[in-house]
Amino acid sequence: MRATALICWLAGVFLPAGMLWAADIQRVQVADAYIELHTGPGRCFPIYHVVERHHWIEIIKRKTDWVKVLSDEGYTGWVYIDHMRLTLLPPGERAKLDSPNEEQSQQRVFDVGVMAGDFEGATAQTLYFGTNFTKGLSGEIGYTTVSGNNSNGLLWFVNMLASPFPEWRLSPFFLVGVGKMKNAPRQSFIFADETKDRYASAGLGLRLYLTRRVYLRWDVRDYMVLINDDNSGKFREWKLGFSFFF
Repeated sequence: MRATALICWLAGVFLPAGMLWAADIQRVQVADAYIELHTGPGRCFPIYHVVERHHWIEIIKRKTDWVKVLSDEGYTGWVYIDHMRLTLLPPGERAKLDSPNEEQSQQRVFDVGVMAGDFEGATAQTLYFGTNFTKGLSGEIGYTTVSGNNSNGLLWFVNMLASPFPEWRLSPFFLVGVGKMKNAPRQSFIFADETKDRYASAGLGLRLYLTRRVYLRWDVRDYMVLINDDNSGKFREWKLGFSFFF
């Protein structure tokens, strides 16, 4: 729930505004029974007003699949792009809007993802933010929480990903990364101390384009944790989750 709320907040604050149509459309008329205005650009934002049929709305800007509008009653809000297709241009024609597709996903600027899986028998949950440098090369930063029977862990990471076939719907990728791991024993282990160690990781995975702005992502990676100058530990992790690209 916390990750979902954070993604909603980030979508409202940081997502860039995009072009609406080929031509600059300023006003459209509601043709369906009504359209819903949200307080922000996402389904996680509440509906606070509806604009009924035959009313006019003014286009302000667009963020990904959401359009900010001003109604002729003075209400400002965000409308889902599919609902905007239920509007009419001044000549009475249906409004035409572009939606993201698989080809556009290869030109994405950045993405946000949530994943869950297994870290050496413990439950792992990840939130990350990524950006594309080239068509097949990207970077990401994020963190993973690990919850086990004996201890809880937190891993911060910076990764580089290389995809040899980014145009494939099911696209493999390779990753390398570095980061820092904090491990805190549970309170029942009185004499155990909290540790903070650096690590390097390498792995591979698959991205499957699903629909609109959504990927299914799976990856497995091995960690080499530098405990001290003489000792190191090896761990394996696998995770499955979703990525949302912009």
